[in-house]
Amino acid sequence: MIADLYFSVPLKVAFPNGLTRTFESLNDTLDFLENEWPLRHGERYRRACEKCRAALARRTPVAIAREAFVAACLEAGLPVEAVAPAWQRSGSSSSGRMTA
Repeated sequence: MIADLYFSVPLKVAFPNGLTRTFESLNDTLDFLENEWPLRHGERYRRACEKCRAALARRTPVAIAREAFVAACLEAGLPVEAVAPAWQRSGSSSSGRMTA
């Protein structure tokens, strides 16, 4: 099994039904592309699958795979935005310090 790799800046994708999903890792992203992707064609979709596989195999940087996924989302008409990493989204107090 290939170890998972994480995006330095996760992505939140919005779907036409109003739901959103956050993608933080390559395995989750590739699984979504291969099994749940709403548009089964398109050059950017194919490139995103290819770049995610290459990044998991350590043949291309994770950032390149992430950008390919963003391009595929835009090609499919799915709005995407960057979000803070999980450790920044939870557990911080109003003073900006981390809490237990």
